Amino acid sequence: MSYFNIVAETTKNTVITEYKSNKKRVNNYQNEADLEKEFIQMLTEQGYDYLPIHSENDLINNLRDRIERLNDYQFSSDEWKRFFNESIANPNEHIIEKTRKIQEDYVQVLKRDDGTSKNIRLIDKTHIQNNYLQVINQYENGKENGARYDNRYDVTILVNGLPLVHIELKRRGVPIREAFNQIDRYQRDSFWAGCGLYEYVQIFVISNGTNTKYYSNSTRSNAISDARSSRTRQNKTSNSFEFTSFWSDANNKIIPDLFDFTRTFFNRHTLLAVLTKYCIFTSENLLMVMRPYQITATERILNRIEIANNYKKYGTVAGGGYIWHTTGSGKTLTSFKTARLATQIPYIDKVLFVVDRKDLDYQTMKEYDRFEKGAANSNTSTAVLKRQLEDPNAKIIITTIQKLSTFCKKNPKHPVYSKHIVVIFDECHRSQFGDMHKLIVKNFKKYHLFGFTGTPTHS
Repeated sequence: MSYFNIVAETTKNTVITEYKSNKKRVNNYQNEADLEKEFIQMLTEQGYDYLPIHSENDLINNLRDRIERLNDYQFSSDEWKRFFNESIANPNEHIIEKTRKIQEDYVQVLKRDDGTSKNIRLIDKTHIQNNYLQVINQYENGKENGARYDNRYDVTILVNGLPLVHIELKRRGVPIREAFNQIDRYQRDSFWAGCGLYEYVQIFVISNGTNTKYYSNSTRSNAISDARSSRTRQNKTSNSFEFTSFWSDANNKIIPDLFDFTRTFFNRHTLLAVLTKYCIFTSENLLMVMRPYQITATERILNRIEIANNYKKYGTVAGGGYIWHTTGSGKTLTSFKTARLATQIPYIDKVLFVVDRKDLDYQTMKEYDRFEKGAANSNTSTAVLKRQLEDPNAKIIITTIQKLSTFCKKNPKHPVYSKHIVVIFDECHRSQFGDMHKLIVKNFKKYHLFGFTGTPTHS
């Protein structure tokens, strides 16, 4: 049976619209143990189950139980042994392979005792409420498991039994960089130890109570040495503490206090949405976690599309809007995730990302390709654009204003004009946008227009 039997499901924002703390700040001395105890209590109040386990055997037994419940299937002893050793704790797989397993290959195939096959989900990305959240603390992973040192981790969130979020706490007054450095040591010295289940961690959270930040498992400051294979895996970027992020509300008000962070980021719906929808495992094998303002922009665009479709407002101003961004805010990532999620809406036929110049077209294509190889189609000519618009499999198309304009002028009665499309403009304040806008309004019937701009105008 599923953990939740869904009777009704409503759309809920991942990032809270406006957060007002109702807690009096603790600014005086608070030791780490008290901070940890208060944190775990808050999580249990929010629907997490506390699990008093500290050893790998207990972790594995709980994992089996949670995977069985998620999939409504009971493994035989041999089936579980095979599935665990081949699909979960394969000794040849490490952080990259395990991250891919959570982000992309989360349905694994079990070979049953009778020779047949069965799909087993590690995480439910369709109905995220079905995923089961538990919290453990002071988990021990040391020399008996092959680690370099005896380690005891602060707090870990288990999703269906797998450790996917790890939190390292320091007492108030201690810089949170020390928590970052501690996680860095754990990655180097012990996360791979034993069955390597801690290599499944996707997101790290560091806090000293007063300041709290989060970051992906790809943000680390140096190489991770894998003691089991004597292989050193160098991270491809120079990511470091500077790449950690604060959480905020939809008004970009930072939420640094651990209590407030827990009420928002660790809200069950928010955490599961971030893990299942707002992480991107790039073609360069790096995990990126979107920032709150990127998630907010993406969800507002998708909500606008949904509402406009329900009220038949597509093809009107009410069916679109603009997104105000600043340089370096990660606009391309936001547009990519928006385009990707929009193509998953059943009634949307195509998403066009329109840039102003050919070099931007190429640059955007390169960035989209970094996020996901082959997810988008670019074009070298209007003839290629025409073929892509006619191809039902070309879901995301990157093109220039000039090529789209030429297409519209040369093909006044093309069948694509009756398709349901989303058009996202890069830099919609440019003069060419106005002319292109007129052509789209004149030709397309069911469209949603969204523009990114760094210089919004107010009427």
